Amino acid sequence: MLVIDEIVNDETAVSAPEKWQVGIDLGTADIQTVVVDGDGEPIAAFLDWADVVRDGVVVDYVGACRLVREQLAKVERKLGVTVERAVTSYPPGTDPRISINVVESAGIEVSDVVDEPCSVAALLEITDGAVVDVGGGTTGTAIIAEGQLVASEDEPSGGRHVSLTIAGGLGVSIEEAEQHKRCSQDDPMVAAMAKPVVEKMADIVAGHIQAHQPSNIYLTGGGTLIAGFSDVFRRAFPHITIVELSKALYLTPLAIASYGLSGKGDK
Repeated sequence: MLVIDEIVNDETAVSAPEKWQVGIDLGTADIQTVVVDGDGEPIAAFLDWADVVRDGVVVDYVGACRLVREQLAKVERKLGVTVERAVTSYPPGTDPRISINVVESAGIEVSDVVDEPCSVAALLEITDGAVVDVGGGTTGTAIIAEGQLVASEDEPSGGRHVSLTIAGGLGVSIEEAEQHKRCSQDDPMVAAMAKPVVEKMADIVAGHIQAHQPSNIYLTGGGTLIAGFSDVFRRAFPHITIVELSKALYLTPLAIASYGLSGKGDK
């Protein structure tokens, strides 16, 4: 996990290990393909910022299919392999076939499909707590108790909603607002604009966990990188430990790929 941000979009050829697994994450703000070796270490990763999925629904099917094919072609060139199968994911509460159809359009088999926060919980071996995955369009929560999935829910509110708020506040395009959002750590005004949207996300999570009250909430997904995100959650949940996960932007696709190592997605 420590090296994944160093190899993103690096097409330098390397030798493929004996065992490897591909994971494909169709996000609202980006599409990512990650390959891990048999020990779960990332060996290839490709990311394209794209507006092809909204609130768990593919709104640009042709564009999504094209990006997946292009990323898989890069994987094959980098590793000198032929990709025949991959694991993919879906936001909780949406139809897994949406993601499956896009991946299968690239001519490969979907060996397994998992909801996004559950994949992160499995990777981190979380046995008790709530994993909150904030993507570009949705906020998903997986509640784990005694090693078992208790509930998994998802609602439309994510990084894109922050971008829309920034675009309105600054009077700029959504594309320029995205750039401001990614620099929110350096701009207190942008962080202040984002705060009400993050508070809405906290309200969503409060509804998700109301019947369970976990002792820990684990934050992941690119949406959690917004300045002040964890502080809002700490104020909203003063009696729950808020855990910020490193490499949040890449953690979900890494978890998706790793999910296949012990399941049907084995290479």
